Amino acid sequence: MNVEVMKVKQQKLRFKKSSQLSILTPLIGLILLIVMYVIALEGNITSYNLEILLNQSVIMAVVSIGAIYIFSIGAFDISLGASTAVSAMCGVLVYNQTESILMMLITCILVGVTVGLINSLLAAVFNLPAFVSTIAMLSILTSITKVLLGGKSNISMDFAAATAYDTQLIKLIILGTFFGICYFIFHYTAVGRRNKFLGGNPISAKQTGISVVKQTIISFTIAGLGVGLAAFLTITRAPTLSASTASSIGMDVLIAVVFGGMPVSGGARSRVIAALIGSVSIVLLNQILLIIGASFGMTQLIKGLLFLLVVFIAGLGYRTKLLTR
Repeated sequence: MNVEVMKVKQQKLRFKKSSQLSILTPLIGLILLIVMYVIALEGNITSYNLEILLNQSVIMAVVSIGAIYIFSIGAFDISLGASTAVSAMCGVLVYNQTESILMMLITCILVGVTVGLINSLLAAVFNLPAFVSTIAMLSILTSITKVLLGGKSNISMDFAAATAYDTQLIKLIILGTFFGICYFIFHYTAVGRRNKFLGGNPISAKQTGISVVKQTIISFTIAGLGVGLAAFLTITRAPTLSASTASSIGMDVLIAVVFGGMPVSGGARSRVIAALIGSVSIVLLNQILLIIGASFGMTQLIKGLLFLLVVFIAGLGYRTKLLTR
């Protein structure tokens, strides 16, 4: 009996150390990127540099926070960037008809949530693998952006009306409120616990009565809400939208979430804070590569290789401990 108790205690201790390491490693990576950013700028950090970091980090973080819910159940969504672009374009078109910022915000959220719901139904009801359904959705949404552009190179709204809401206070309020709500739901309610259980072992989760369909719909809906808010922030920051709007968000969110310490397979180690840490990290990385003159292709190559490296390191010693799915 004493031996069994000792084994349990040792397992708990190893899990605690592993959890602490999974939190500290992304923070160390973030600190290193901050140091590299300061070195790349040769110490000449201006308010303009900080403003760029804040603008890009807030939009990336809002999308990533919602994506944590999808990751936690062991799925992912590659169409988040395209969904952001379509939501933003619909918001601009509605504003141009109504001249109402509130209607624009509501439209952005409704479109983002609707796309999330469709993705969730394809994954949960029709049992399509997430990587298949979201890649198909990416293609569909990319085509919709071209339709919304109507043959033009871009669409825009009143510049003064949009930029009136492009303030640091509004951005921080949206980010703080969304983060607070998502953090509370994920870490202090049954929704988060069920998501982590489902990501850790879907077979056991189903046997305990957890509804995969319900959790998938909730997760993609919350992610869609984040997409809608990010679309609103995208418009207020740059009211002229084109086919390239938010084109890099989809891949950057995947990298950011993993950089932040989120397990690729979801499960018990899932944390909302990973979205914040990862978003700032990926924005810093983008800025460092831009400062040193890396081309777009080289930037994507470096980020892709880093993503594979982080996924490989994160999986060491963990994938063998996964229970049978």
